[in-house]
Amino acid sequence: MSTGAGELDRPLTVVPPGERGATRIADRVVTKIASQAAREAVGTLPPGADRPSASVVVHHEVAHVRVQLELGYPCDIGARCRTVRHHVAERVGALVGVQVPEVVVQVERLHLAVAPGEGRTR
Repeated sequence: MSTGAGELDRPLTVVPPGERGATRIADRVVTKIASQAAREAVGTLPPGADRPSASVVVHHEVAHVRVQLELGYPCDIGARCRTVRHHVAERVGALVGVQVPEVVVQVERLHLAVAPGEGRTR
């Protein structure tokens, strides 16, 4: 049984950074981060819309991100997609520490906004 006293007397050894090993973050974790970042960027979803989702492949410290989302219409689709791209790239890069050279945003569906009291008539 060891008392641990001898362990404290040993000098600490410093291992050079290149020999310490590496931390690898699974692609599915990066995917969850990208999905959450897209949800933050989209904001309030139109009624009946699915939450944004993402798919990610990380290769050599570079993340390739694809985001699928649904938007309310009418809106400035280009501006909304630009906001999502920027926010997802920034958050994934900051939280995971990988480069995100591009985020592909795919608008799956547009939800027509109908004002209260207005119905579609024929």
